[in-house]
Amino acid sequence: MPINQTMWKITNNIEPILETKLESELELENVLQDNINILNENWIIIGRQVLTKFNKYIDLLAIDITGSLIILELKKDKTPRDVVAQAIDYASWIKSISPDEISDIYEAFNKKYLNTNKSLDEVFYEKFSTKLDDEILNSSHQIIIIATELDSSTERIISYLNESNVPINIVFFKVFTINNQKYINRAWFIDPYETSDIATVRETQEPWNGEFYASFGEGQGRSWLDAVQYGFISGGGGIWYSRTLAQLKIGDRIWVNVPHVGYVGVGKVIDTARKADEVFFNFEDKQLNIYNLPNNASYQKHFVNEEDKAEYMVKVEWIKTVLLNKAVSEVGFFGNQNTVCKPTANKWNHTVERLKNIWKIN
Repeated sequence: MPINQTMWKITNNIEPILETKLESELELENVLQDNINILNENWIIIGRQVLTKFNKYIDLLAIDITGSLIILELKKDKTPRDVVAQAIDYASWIKSISPDEISDIYEAFNKKYLNTNKSLDEVFYEKFSTKLDDEILNSSHQIIIIATELDSSTERIISYLNESNVPINIVFFKVFTINNQKYINRAWFIDPYETSDIATVRETQEPWNGEFYASFGEGQGRSWLDAVQYGFISGGGGIWYSRTLAQLKIGDRIWVNVPHVGYVGVGKVIDTARKADEVFFNFEDKQLNIYNLPNNASYQKHFVNEEDKAEYMVKVEWIKTVLLNKAVSEVGFFGNQNTVCKPTANKWNHTVERLKNIWKIN
């Protein structure tokens, strides 16, 4: 059923808060350009009014940590079918553009709206503390329609497309006024992480091989030396980084990659994901968490009381580990920015079989 957003003020009685409107769609576009975190803290705006080869303009274009491109299209005065069809049309063009074209889109956006000397690579690194690889750039995309209300027709269309693994979602904005002060309210039609997960599913020729991939953010508040010594992998600083750890079950096997360094270990999961302060390791006949152990990193200690941003850990029994300077990296190896994933790309099978051979693992 269509989503309806309303706000009330709680006093002695429940008082409805007056709904108002932004002066124009342009005002909302300005708000999103300057405050994209209200949609997703792991997005960066890289384009605005982007001209496609069909001589149509994408309202806003963003990128996330995985290199996925996000088309943000305001509904404006278009009919439900028109806005969905137009957004999908844009996606068909976005899917085909090259890294150089994406860089050009950002440079044009920067010149017109930001006026900085930073390249897309520099902005990406500042935001995510990792380099933007051409290999992951535009390896997937998402479609986000921005609207103030949802009708039954659009609901059916969006639901059907998601069931068919098309990564499309709607975010609703309502504006309310209290004492002449405007407040903006946001609601998603579908959990945005579900849309992101659909987007990262690649076209493949082979089924998942049962082996998990793990990305370990060495130097981003965690240390591979600690992980080897105590037996764990971890992720934190935001839900995006920690939530995928929940996929792992006891007995699963993980192959660990340090981005831009190489594969450094393989191990068997021996416990499910928990907040780092709730995971204990045996040290000198004591059960201590990482914060009370000798360690080489912070593990988001300043977020220890914030569930969304805290560090989460999965205990691992290592089968094989190597130091960072012995990491294995070859052309054609699988890489991904997700902390944990179940790759179905052809190169994942190649990567696992190659590592088994190098490390003599059955």
